[in-house]
Amino acid sequence: MTDSRTPSFGPSALATPANALSAARIAATPLVIALIVIRGASALTLAVWIVLASTDWVDGWVARRQGTTRSGAFLDPLADKFLVLGALATIAGIGGMPWLPIVLIAVREVIISGYRSWVGRRGVSVPASKPAKVKTLVQDIAITLALIAPIANHHRWVVTVAVWVAAALTVGTGIHYAWVLGRAARGSRGGAVALEGGGGSRRAA
Repeated sequence: MTDSRTPSFGPSALATPANALSAARIAATPLVIALIVIRGASALTLAVWIVLASTDWVDGWVARRQGTTRSGAFLDPLADKFLVLGALATIAGIGGMPWLPIVLIAVREVIISGYRSWVGRRGVSVPASKPAKVKTLVQDIAITLALIAPIANHHRWVVTVAVWVAAALTVGTGIHYAWVLGRAARGSRGGAVALEGGGGSRRAA
């Protein structure tokens, strides 16, 4: 059955509930970082992390119901990367996971975000793909495992494996995006490029 509801907000809207959730995620990221530094892997840190990470799904759901916006397409992935990279770097800083996979993740995210911005100015947009959603989910899982005290204290190898899997997926999807974006920039002057499994999510590559 087709949903015939009219979106509440147009593409140019700024003050939307979905954007408010994204902004709240950015504002609350320092709280997660402080909890990781002060309390490490604990029930409180884990609970706050899960709530904040879950808001990404919530604001995407709200955006799809009320109307996706250009500002949301920028703010949502920014909030997501700010939260995830902040948590990963802080966990590594207290010795909870190795630095190298996190550096690889951060470099990929910066390069692809910059490249997306560049081709976007040429009229090429790229919806999120299923592999990109999977890699972000694995990043979230790696952080979650690192904040579960029994795993962090006695089975840290599980966290190490998870973050390396996340890094491999992140680099792999980055190479895929770079190839698709490069091809699109050469052959298209506008429109969206359909990646494998692209859908209605606001989450970025």
